[in-house]
Amino acid sequence: MQKICGAMTALITPFKNGKLDEASYEKLIKRQIKNKIDAVVPVGTTGESATLSMDEHKRCIEIAVETCKGSGAKVLAGAGANATSEAIELAKHAQQMGADAILSVCPYYNKPSQRGLYEHYKAIAQSIEIGVMLYNVPGRTGVDIIPDTVCKLFDEFPNIYAIKEATGSMERSVDLLARREDLCLMSGEDSINYPLMANGGKGVISVTANLLPNMIADLVHEALQGNLQKSKKINDELYPINKAMFCESNPIPIKAAMYLAGLIDTLEYRLPLVPPSSENMKKIELSLQKYQIPKL
Repeated sequence: MQKICGAMTALITPFKNGKLDEASYEKLIKRQIKNKIDAVVPVGTTGESATLSMDEHKRCIEIAVETCKGSGAKVLAGAGANATSEAIELAKHAQQMGADAILSVCPYYNKPSQRGLYEHYKAIAQSIEIGVMLYNVPGRTGVDIIPDTVCKLFDEFPNIYAIKEATGSMERSVDLLARREDLCLMSGEDSINYPLMANGGKGVISVTANLLPNMIADLVHEALQGNLQKSKKINDELYPINKAMFCESNPIPIKAAMYLAGLIDTLEYRLPLVPPSSENMKKIELSLQKYQIPKL
């Protein structure tokens, strides 16, 4: 089992005429590889996984694995659902296709108890042999995996090796790493990538990396090498764009930014997501002017 950490990108899912744009998806992944990203994350929540069909979800994983093959870049495949059986189906498919590990978001809407979360992740971990990264984002799911539950899962299942922490709480990150220093803790909030890395985090899963993979890769790699001042400087430089990317619900702003930057041909979302307001589109456009966006 590989412990996939480092600089990772929570990939958007491009659409054209309502369908998955496979050609654009492959180009976007190749651009990530070219800009030193360690791993791509297809069909996480930034990839609009909640509104993809099961076939589309599986195809995104397949394209990511095919594109990364032989490049050195890893694939951390999104395999989360609010039905445990669906999450297991996706996890098994990811393993079969050759993904290096999976990222599994907390079951959303049905608000399971801590025991329910434990049983959910136990079932997923026991269904596959590749690594499992928990994904805690209570602001989106309505449920929080508390540290006691995280530690119990980490202790009992060898392939549960990591958590993507997106509570936005530094105290939570300090708590987790104080309890389990070997836990691979990943930042799920771009604005606090540096402070979480400085506290012992092993990497980030970034939305902003869709636009600026080179800067996110440098931020993470400098921190992992102990060059904290350099990492902080990059994090500070990224703060304006990180803030702009959350002026509306993710992934609305990041997709708009990529369209404005010429990285995707069409600006399409799956309902109920819609394009940003004209006011926020202007904010996004202005924020882009401060950065040199790597080309496809």
